[in-house]
Amino acid sequence: MQIPLPPVPLPEEVALLAQEYAAGRREPVEPRDAATVVLLRPGRPGAATPGPEVYLLRRQRSMAFAGGMCVFPGGGVDRRDFDRTVAWAGPGPAEWAGALGTDEETARALVCAAVRETFEESGVLLAGASPDEVVADTTGDDWEADRVALESRELAMTDFLTRRGLVLRTDLLGVWSGWLTPVFEPRRYRTWFFIARLPEGQRTRDVSSESSEVLWLPAREAADRADAGELAMLPPTYLTCLEVGQAAGVDEALALAHGRAVEMFTPTAEPVEGGWTLTVPPDLQALVAARRA
Repeated sequence: MQIPLPPVPLPEEVALLAQEYAAGRREPVEPRDAATVVLLRPGRPGAATPGPEVYLLRRQRSMAFAGGMCVFPGGGVDRRDFDRTVAWAGPGPAEWAGALGTDEETARALVCAAVRETFEESGVLLAGASPDEVVADTTGDDWEADRVALESRELAMTDFLTRRGLVLRTDLLGVWSGWLTPVFEPRRYRTWFFIARLPEGQRTRDVSSESSEVLWLPAREAADRADAGELAMLPPTYLTCLEVGQAAGVDEALALAHGRAVEMFTPTAEPVEGGWTLTVPPDLQALVAARRA
């Protein structure tokens, strides 16, 4: 399965529909807030493609949204993610609110959702017994039982952490970008992209009920495979792989995230010679142009 990659050509009927929304003649669907985490690990020594590796899940083709696509772990914010009693270690909600461009309540929920969804979909937990510790292994049967309970919403993140004596290690997350689904789409998400290093001792597992396959790939190779039609990706995933792939390693990628602030980007229809296309964030246009040269 392959979908057009940036610059994405738009059929004339979609471009016309986009113009109707832009003119206010149609009301867009209210987007749902979501968080996704780009898990990183060092590339293998001597690998043909340099740079950090990223963790990708191939969604079940039966999924209503992005079926068959390769995505990063993540999902929608749950009402329980707003719990003010969740234990934190690292930057607080006020600092996150500034970086994410939201109010403190939403920032708290987004960070909690990012950690929760990463654990639910990959088995990786960005938490520890203290501000200086990270859980080293989450592969036991008891961890799996908790993961399943979180995924089924039988267990809340706050209760899970409290019972295990853990705190969210919010300092392990970095801010990357923000994407809002175009107004003409019937399913819309306002998604904040985070990045994080795979904690030492932990390993990803194929545990998500929403995925049919998981894989680690150098970020640049993932973009190459998408260009070759071997992987299907939505534009935000592809562009994130392209950008992360510019880093020499995990440390450099995390350094690029330091001090970033999210400016939510909504792709719109714009005319080009011979038709229409979806816009690309200005700071990524040069990367796309070099790719297509």
